[in-house]
Amino acid sequence: MAEELTFDIPVGAGVGTRANAGGEPVTPKDAATVILLRDGAQGVEVFLQHRVKGMPFAGGMTVFPGGGVDSRDVDTSVSWAGPEPAWWAERFGCEESLARALVCAAVRETFEESGVLLASLGDDIVTDTTPYHDARAKLVSRELSLAAFLEANGLTLRADLLRPWANWVTPPQEPRRYDTCFFVAVLPEGQEADSATSEAVSSGWQRPEEAIADAKEGRRMLMPPTWITLAELGEFDSAATARAVEREIKKIMPTLVRDGDKVRVVLDPA
Repeated sequence: MAEELTFDIPVGAGVGTRANAGGEPVTPKDAATVILLRDGAQGVEVFLQHRVKGMPFAGGMTVFPGGGVDSRDVDTSVSWAGPEPAWWAERFGCEESLARALVCAAVRETFEESGVLLASLGDDIVTDTTPYHDARAKLVSRELSLAAFLEANGLTLRADLLRPWANWVTPPQEPRRYDTCFFVAVLPEGQEADSATSEAVSSGWQRPEEAIADAKEGRRMLMPPTWITLAELGEFDSAATARAVEREIKKIMPTLVRDGDKVRVVLDPA
């Protein structure tokens, strides 16, 4: 980022609820977000979800699928293919156990929220997720862990379908904070992303530049990480090209400044 960027977000829209408030900052929870990509007729398309307004974090915002790390995501029994946890730990600058949990959370949350499963049966990447419909609901309710789900169905987590993209940390003024690692993945052939999640009122594919235009014209609300990511993705001519890019991951934590009925989110130049 060559210059300072600012975003104005309404108070109470999921961020800014404690802008400039005092007190000790809340310790961020580890989380994972997956940017799903595909090639559309006019270029790269991104899968976006419009969150339910009543959600305690990012209510009413348009986001990528994702969520917090579950304590069971660190399970070392998960059948794994692709870059090992040590590789991810180096990229995200964290402990190997956390890196494993982040990758598992990325795969689990993507399946829970969009129905897209980044796994393989034998040597073949999953193309039809219909047989795992009931298991998806149990993952959402936490009746089933990712490790148990994969083992019961003879599935292997495909870490090679993911690539590291960014690491955003919620500002210290917020009552709910997340240290979120962003991953990028191309929609596996044969699979479809859906809207079957209670956390979103609608979901769908859109070109990055169109999503940003909607935000500028008030048709949707984007949090700064989503806006910046969409702007970055708009520079690529294909999903494969975006996925293949090598990125240096640094933690990004915006600054919040209360301004009347809005919160100004300031991103200092890198």
